[in-house]
Amino acid sequence: MTGRMAGKVAFITGAARGQGRAHAVRLAEEGADIIAVDICADIDTVTPFYSLATPADLARTVSDVESLGRRIVAHQADVRDLGSLQKAFDSGVEELGRIDAVVANAGIATFGRSWELSAEQWRDMIDVNLTGVFHTAKVAIPALIEGGHGGSIVFTSSIGGLKGIQHVGHYVAAKHGIVGLMRTMANELAPHHIRVNTVHPTNVDTTMIQNPGTYGMFVPDDPEPNQEKAVPGFMSLNALPVPWVEPLDVSNAVLFLASDEARYITGATLPVDAGANIK
Repeated sequence: MTGRMAGKVAFITGAARGQGRAHAVRLAEEGADIIAVDICADIDTVTPFYSLATPADLARTVSDVESLGRRIVAHQADVRDLGSLQKAFDSGVEELGRIDAVVANAGIATFGRSWELSAEQWRDMIDVNLTGVFHTAKVAIPALIEGGHGGSIVFTSSIGGLKGIQHVGHYVAAKHGIVGLMRTMANELAPHHIRVNTVHPTNVDTTMIQNPGTYGMFVPDDPEPNQEKAVPGFMSLNALPVPWVEPLDVSNAVLFLASDEARYITGATLPVDAGANIK
């Protein structure tokens, strides 16, 4: 078997659609077997803006990975629930035999000026986008250490993990928090040859941005925001003349960090941002 992830197993959260599915497929294309989890259910503070993935979406990820001749173990699990996440991870390792890469990708987005966010919006955001990342690392690290062959952990942060962005203060706080956790874990796990890094996408063409809530960030005074009206705002974030990047662009960065090509890269904040961070 050939490929940059040949013989390796990757654990991916939020794997039912969007970036998570793209990561699962891209790593499988390079030879990885996949442990995939997703909540496959809505969260009340998110649904006014968009719906989360479904069991059918997760089944599509399974089908896509299996069509590449790779194995996949998929479970519905909420990254906020440490116990269910541990069970899903353990089930995958038991079946697939090892763990080499962890991709903490699960995340949500909601919108509002910082002081107008509800307590529930704040709590759900931190619980999913920060505590959920901690849980993902926590359930996997003992097995990575025990495996004795090193490994890679990649946290999905954001341009909002490196700079302030209006109308998503809770999101920005969580994504900044991920960077601090990554830098600490990179130091703690380096003696075990386990690398920890973050990727920082600009807007990515998924349901998380293609919804009225995101459009409304860019045309806040318009009662009927839509994609066409919002595109100039999307464009204004990036140095390169594009409104967003594709999930595959992020997946290629995740693949690089998870592979042995990045064997001496740890503690890094890798932008996939069309130049957003230099603006």
